Amino acid sequence: MKNFYEWKPFLVMIAIDLSLTMVNILLKQVLEKGMDHMVFITYRLSISTIFLAPISYFRERNGRPPLTFQILCYIFFSAIIGASVTQYFFLLGIQYTSATFACAFVNMVPAITFIMALPFGLETVDIKCKSGKAKIVGTFVCIGGALLLTLYKGKPLFDYSQYESAVPPVAMKSAMEQASSSGRVTEKWTIGVTALVMGTLFWSSWFILQSKISKKYPCQYSSTAIMTFFGAMQSAVLGLSTGRNLSTWILKGKIQIITVLYSGIVGSSMCYVGMSWCVKKRGPVFTAAFSPLVQIMSAMIDIPFLHEQLHLGSVMGSMVVMMGLYILLWGKSKDMQLQSENDDVPKLGQQDEVTKEQEMQV
Repeated sequence: MKNFYEWKPFLVMIAIDLSLTMVNILLKQVLEKGMDHMVFITYRLSISTIFLAPISYFRERNGRPPLTFQILCYIFFSAIIGASVTQYFFLLGIQYTSATFACAFVNMVPAITFIMALPFGLETVDIKCKSGKAKIVGTFVCIGGALLLTLYKGKPLFDYSQYESAVPPVAMKSAMEQASSSGRVTEKWTIGVTALVMGTLFWSSWFILQSKISKKYPCQYSSTAIMTFFGAMQSAVLGLSTGRNLSTWILKGKIQIITVLYSGIVGSSMCYVGMSWCVKKRGPVFTAAFSPLVQIMSAMIDIPFLHEQLHLGSVMGSMVVMMGLYILLWGKSKDMQLQSENDDVPKLGQQDEVTKEQEMQV
């Protein structure tokens, strides 16, 4: 039973990554058909709020601490950096760059979270210990793998030419048209990279802030319900201010309805609750370390079923990232073992004192 509780956070995070993988696959389908980003985020967070509100009320009504203004402020900013604005940045980055390029930034979340956690005392590094060296080495290996994913594409590993229909050749553009198109592409790429950088920093900051919220308000269902409520309002305001066409708010087709329902109930409800619980149990770095698995799981489904192309750079970069994550998690596990051993030492000392007192009484 003790081993089960030790492995429970690992199993929870793997289940979360599988769920988020399905969200990404469904999201890709609806975005390709023209669904607006902010409309999707608003509906997703609204469904999550409706789903979690009754659960949080009945499940945590007896042990829920007072909801102070300070805690509300924490949760409001948690919604900004973990739900509404962060998702907008990532979707904008995917639109102006590519999904593979965006995943490279997601792979850097564990390393950035680890660096952010150091000044707040949420993570400690003892260079003299093997665990401290492992966490430093694992962080740099993760960053190196993410850079390899970003900068090196490599040759394609599969030939999907039989799935592609013959496309008639397009007439060559004039030199002025090509130059204008190149300038627009460069401008969009810059916007996309900037959005991905902001989204990565926000997402890493969410894990740090969540560790603070879990101590002040240790009710995962209630805090997640309030966060998604704030996030839905923020997304609605942002969506209405950036897009004036109200027809985009009408869901079209079964795939959009299924995607919104699944993303809201599973992706934004249960996954956020699970991540909050893991942050409470194992810390922000442990929870963030599983982020790159979503890309690998997505590739395992996209390649055989959706015939997505895989390049050598993606394989090499993913292997390096996974190696860095393994080293980082190994260092974390060694730290936890040392901490548990240090916690047991006072208990042994207290037992010795009790034994001596008993002997004196005899």
